[in-house]
Amino acid sequence: MGDLDGKVALVTGASRGIGAAIARRLAAAGAAVAVSARTVAEGESRFAGTIAGTVAQIEAAGGRAIAVRADLSKPAERESLVEQVAGRLGPIDVLVNNAAVTWFTPVTEFSEKQYALMFEVQVTAPFDLSRRVVPGMRERGGGVILNISSRAAIHPPPTRAGRGGTVYGMCKAALERFSTGLAAELHPDGIRVNALSPVKVVPTPGTLFHHLTTEDDPNAEPDDVMADAAYALCRPTPAGAEPLTGRVTYSQDLLDELGAAGARS
Repeated sequence: MGDLDGKVALVTGASRGIGAAIARRLAAAGAAVAVSARTVAEGESRFAGTIAGTVAQIEAAGGRAIAVRADLSKPAERESLVEQVAGRLGPIDVLVNNAAVTWFTPVTEFSEKQYALMFEVQVTAPFDLSRRVVPGMRERGGGVILNISSRAAIHPPPTRAGRGGTVYGMCKAALERFSTGLAAELHPDGIRVNALSPVKVVPTPGTLFHHLTTEDDPNAEPDDVMADAAYALCRPTPAGAEPLTGRVTYSQDLLDELGAAGARS
């Protein structure tokens, strides 16, 4: 028995890395988890990992999950994703917006197509998916929306040489402002909305590809730290505690605040 028993969670960008780790953690707490991404089978992406693989990991651990392919840059596929999850598992109680597509390119070299696609997947898609699940959450008296952000949203000093992360930081800053604004709007409905970032770079296939960290980096953050922090924000509010909502927070900082043991229970 887990404290997410009977709940339905949708995690986007869950074929690998942080998204897959969060999906596994929510399933371990009892949620029926829909994992979504574009990669269904190995070989469809330059990176290892598929939504079918994430489902297999969850089922091997005794959990329940389904895989739903979706290209979140396409409005019709976002609509279909929510409909498919609701049809197969039931109304969505927990939405984790994790999917991303990223180029680390200086502004002067950025193409309009890359710029538009990054904002479509990392800003418009969370906005759209959230609007689609909120009515059902309101009807049931509550729900959780968690947006996965990055410390790239923090304003850099003007004298620090960048690595082409300006547009990425713009996307994440917009996502964080969306999170706090939506939290305020939905607070009367009992729907919690938060933004969560890793404290340190997590060695995922994407961050390794962009040379942001290495597999043996002693300063990197394991993906299960983000997964535990995400669970802490998605679990029901403990009796007598204030609901966690409207937060722009960081993985290990949140676990330290709550007590890592309590967050993992």
